Amino acid sequence: MINTLSIPRTGKLAILASAVVYAGLSFGVVAGSAPANAAGAPYYSATLSAPAKDTRAVADGVAWACKDATCVAPKAAARPLRVCRSLNRKFGEVASFKVDGEDLAAEELAKCNG
Repeated sequence: MINTLSIPRTGKLAILASAVVYAGLSFGVVAGSAPANAAGAPYYSATLSAPAKDTRAVADGVAWACKDATCVAPKAAARPLRVCRSLNRKFGEVASFKVDGEDLAAEELAKCNG
């Protein structure tokens, strides 16, 4: 057992920090860029009708990364239709929208662009 009385305060903090990081890594908590789903693919993906002018943007709290007319984003707390509508307001008409690999229904896509 370690005699903690003889360790300076900064040393105790370093030991504690190491233990927290080790525990986090052991349980997968400290993975900084963990994918939104098990496959590692973005949760939302969209194809715009026209290429995006910006490569990165935040629309209604969702961080989007775009290349040409394709945009991807991690999972958000909002409903998919709301996420699609915010993307539409930011970038324009959305030609297709996928949620965790599944296409948004045609009527929902129409509402997104409406």
